[in-house]
Amino acid sequence: MIPTPATATPETRRRDPQAGPPPGVLAVVFTALFLAGLVLSTLLAGGSPFPSPFGSTATVTAYFRDHTGAVRVSGALQFAASVPLAIYAATVSARLHKLGVRAPGATIALAGGALASAFLACSGLVTWVLSRPEVAEHTEAVRALQYLAFGLGGPAHVVLLGLLVAGIAVPGLLAGVLPRTLALTGLAIAAVAELSTLVLLTDSAALLLPIARFAGLLWLVAAGFLLPRRRVRTEG
Repeated sequence: MIPTPATATPETRRRDPQAGPPPGVLAVVFTALFLAGLVLSTLLAGGSPFPSPFGSTATVTAYFRDHTGAVRVSGALQFAASVPLAIYAATVSARLHKLGVRAPGATIALAGGALASAFLACSGLVTWVLSRPEVAEHTEAVRALQYLAFGLGGPAHVVLLGLLVAGIAVPGLLAGVLPRTLALTGLAIAAVAELSTLVLLTDSAALLLPIARFAGLLWLVAAGFLLPRRRVRTEG
């Protein structure tokens, strides 16, 4: 028998079939896949880290020529990580709406997360192309594709990831659905993420990318677990 509101138990009422997957778990899966791509590609390359696009042409081309398997794994896991990120953005946006947020923040979070996911997926696909032996033999193609992969997975992804963080943090602060300290930290992370746009103008700003990226990953995990399913109303 399907329980009615009159006969439903407290356990039944707590379950919400439209709540979607737990965003905290999605953030953990996204983070794990992304970090796995970094760690496994380094291990498969014998301890050699993924080359910086600002390195010498000889070093870059040698890496992609000699470590095609590591590059393929890196690209595949980047692409895979984009999926839980997109679901996270959709789930959090829906939850903010359910919590009564009518400001643009929830939509900004959805747009930022969807675009960040798309850019990461594209970066993973370009990286996969770089793993093809026939491509690795052409120095000019390798350099061009690496810059493209970096642009998509670096500034493009991180700036939009900051938009996702800001879209959650602002309504989280104003509506009181997130701890104040966490919300303010999210705003600081989002500001650093937006400043990483400067990488497109000066290579020296590249340091902003890992700061915003990894701080953003941790913040999304925390926010995913702390964002409530429903607003608790207090009397008095």
